Amino acid sequence: MNGYDPVLLSRILTELTLTIHIIYATIGVGVPLMIAIAQWIGIRKNDMHYILLARRWTRGFVITVAVGVVTGTAIGLQLSLLWPNFMQLAGQVISLPLFMETFAFFFEAIFLGIYLYTWDRFENQKKHLLLLIPVAIGSSASAMFITMVNAFMNTPQGFEVKNGELVNIDPIAAMFNPAMPTKVAHVLATAYMTSAFVLASLAAWHLWKGNRHIYHRKALHLTMKTAFIFSVASALVGDLSGKFLAEYQPEKLAAAEWHFETGSHAPLILFGALGEDGKVKYALEIPYALSILAHNHPAAVVTGLNDIPEDERPPLSIHYLFDVMVTIGVFLMVVAAAYWLGSMFRWKWTVKKWFFGLLVAGGPLAMVAIEAGWYLAEVGRQPWMLRGYMKTAEGATSSAHVDTMLVLFCLLYMVLVIASATVLVRMFRRNPVERELAERANNGEVAP
Repeated sequence: MNGYDPVLLSRILTELTLTIHIIYATIGVGVPLMIAIAQWIGIRKNDMHYILLARRWTRGFVITVAVGVVTGTAIGLQLSLLWPNFMQLAGQVISLPLFMETFAFFFEAIFLGIYLYTWDRFENQKKHLLLLIPVAIGSSASAMFITMVNAFMNTPQGFEVKNGELVNIDPIAAMFNPAMPTKVAHVLATAYMTSAFVLASLAAWHLWKGNRHIYHRKALHLTMKTAFIFSVASALVGDLSGKFLAEYQPEKLAAAEWHFETGSHAPLILFGALGEDGKVKYALEIPYALSILAHNHPAAVVTGLNDIPEDERPPLSIHYLFDVMVTIGVFLMVVAAAYWLGSMFRWKWTVKKWFFGLLVAGGPLAMVAIEAGWYLAEVGRQPWMLRGYMKTAEGATSSAHVDTMLVLFCLLYMVLVIASATVLVRMFRRNPVERELAERANNGEVAP
């Protein structure tokens, strides 16, 4: 079949699936924590606005969980269908966290169902809040276990290879590989941060349109404070991730920073373009910053890409992904800090329409940063699928029907995205917060 490349098509389909899944997975990990915080504040302050926040966020969360289950199942299916050689080699080593991820999801789903159907059935609302704790734990644990699998692909351990076969397999050692701490911490911190910015974006949208109801102001205040905390946490973990790359994946760090020659006092390169002669042009260079990022010392030696074999170098395009991720992350942290300080000192510009517009953009920008970060992680591992043991081309299927799968999954994802977005919009448009607050006011639960 002329022009048919199962490896390329498998990569495209896997990347497409991850692109869609990460949206719902990120919300699925971060929103339960936001719901728990809102409900806890509502109970502590006896404030039904926060209780209502938790209720409405939960309704939307259920929709994203349902779609996330479908896209997550697709990833599991594609691992077997598109990457059978990889699963044959590594499946016996890393199957434990895959199983634990499924267990964590069931744990989350069971308590989510109980939580949903017991609203207003507890006189003591603290008991109802306790049901949400397993949901938040289960969602975060699910992300942790699946990230362990991804970390294993970057720094595989827990086995030996003898005569082409894996022996002395240690699943626990495989799970707790060197990449695990920073990857898990970064995934969780950015999921919490992104979810907070997404929810803040929704509240800011109402304020931007001129609806200054106290409900929306409280929602924005809660979510922006949480977003700032986790944006700082994400930056700190990102720094640790840079140090991890310098030690375990120097080729990824060098490609992301366009650092070609091994040397000390290495600058951090932001933006720019590569000329035909391989020279970096129009870049912003921060002196010594790469050496500090890699080894905490301005004179530290950082491995250059020219010391890496050519067939093991990641694509240089990941530099742009790094730029997108870092630029958006810093921008959002600054905006969140500005909001927090502005609220403390009652600066007038924090209630201006233009500032609300920035906050509305925060949610989509945070999701773009998440996508760029995952592309950086996955493309930056190339050409390896299991670093040091199996290249991506070796792990792929040779099936002649990957193109058909690609078309079918594209249609599936199109339906899922459009359907979920439509349901969410209609759900909240037909039940605006003002109506719900008025109904509760009539029942004596909350002031209108």
